Amino acid sequence: MRRTASAMTSTTTIVHTSHGDVAGTGGAVRVYRGIPFAAPPLGARRWTPPQPVVPWSGVRDGSQFGDDPMQIVESRRASRASRVSEDCLTLNVWAPAAVPAGGAPVLVWFDGGGFTGGTGAREFTDGEQFARAGAVLVTVNYRVGVFGYLAHPLLSAESPHGSSGNYGLLDQLAALRWVREEIAAFGGDPTRVTAFGESAGGASVALLLVSPLARGLVDRVIMQSPGSFRPLCPLADAEQAGTVVGDDLAAMRALSAEALLAFNGKINPAVRGLTIPRPLRPIVDGWVVDRDEPEAFTSGAFAPLPAIVGTNADEGALFARDVPVATVDALRAYLRANFPLAPDEAWALYGVERDEDVPQAVADVFGDAQFSYGAQMLARSIAARQPQTFRYVFAHAAAPAHVAPTHGEEIPYAFGTGAFGAAERELSDAMLAAWINFAATGDPNGPGVPHWAPYDLARDNALTFGAGFAERTGWRARFLAFFERYYAERARTVR
Repeated sequence: MRRTASAMTSTTTIVHTSHGDVAGTGGAVRVYRGIPFAAPPLGARRWTPPQPVVPWSGVRDGSQFGDDPMQIVESRRASRASRVSEDCLTLNVWAPAAVPAGGAPVLVWFDGGGFTGGTGAREFTDGEQFARAGAVLVTVNYRVGVFGYLAHPLLSAESPHGSSGNYGLLDQLAALRWVREEIAAFGGDPTRVTAFGESAGGASVALLLVSPLARGLVDRVIMQSPGSFRPLCPLADAEQAGTVVGDDLAAMRALSAEALLAFNGKINPAVRGLTIPRPLRPIVDGWVVDRDEPEAFTSGAFAPLPAIVGTNADEGALFARDVPVATVDALRAYLRANFPLAPDEAWALYGVERDEDVPQAVADVFGDAQFSYGAQMLARSIAARQPQTFRYVFAHAAAPAHVAPTHGEEIPYAFGTGAFGAAERELSDAMLAAWINFAATGDPNGPGVPHWAPYDLARDNALTFGAGFAERTGWRARFLAFFERYYAERARTVR
């Protein structure tokens, strides 16, 4: 049932939803934290699709963030939630006190974390600046790791769809349904909903375009550094990997959350493979995701919504230190192991002669494989069917290091949450305005935003957010073309 914002005034903090009343905090910007969008996935509901919210009586306190999803401490950087637990299916809403008659555009944020971490309560994804600029911002918690993506033969056998895994994606779908049904009560326009996210969150948003279950739940998408366009793990392979957890569902559901958390590292490899599927993330289960992602996008079997997609200038630098490759010989072996069908070509592109150059080479190949290639292919695939497709490269070299930005460094700029000087504030204001313009109209252009031309397949153009704003063409095109050739050869070999 859709609620209206008619009861909201400049002093009202209580919002009426279908499940009960919620009291928020704030004045010019109202904040409602920890709102359930599904029942707690505990006990028998562990490893099941999200169930409907249990209505509550009285007024729910919306002043505190809900628990973060179960994850290791390192994944919770800058989280304002007090703890982790499986009872994590909540969301947070920032809304302006004064909203237009038709409602404000809505942006729904899905955090990153490699599908094993993430939270909607980070300091740098606070929604205040979005709300001050006239938009409604929603951040979402979804199940991650073994809690959100475990596939197992016994779970598939009990499912009416014959599938398992992808529970975290199902959580995201449930949150988007909640937004469609409830966001008008907070002043949002349920007909202008933009899903956006970074890294695993951006990859999730890309899969919303693919999933048949997501049709009609979102109107536009923004994908920041999406880990997309690599082959997804098929259900049978993910089920086999999941058997390490046990062979008795009752016993598996009786395990403590802390005991289960340890299985993340037993299912996913310690060192990420660059071109092979990972089992503990979204998979092709035949229900939530009914075909491999590259196949869906290249064949047109996706929802061609208006889209923004982009990456940072040095995506891989964040991860290179975790890759145990420090010498030229080790780099050669690393490339051979990850590109067995074209080791010589990989070396020609990424090989170096000195050990001191190895970390940057690892960063380059990691960033291209995991993020830049996917962003380019998403832009190409969507633009072929949707003229309102826009690509960016975030290249601002922040002080004091003045090095190219790595993975995730654009987020505070898009949210306006950094401690910025004047030049950085100008950059942040432009990104924030572009994101809000896009959410409102499907076009990022408008006051405060440099001209941003739609993506053209022939020019391979992107707007650079850096010391200035400029269009560039062919961003890392020579390197990314290698991945396209490699995956085409891989597909022929698999057949």
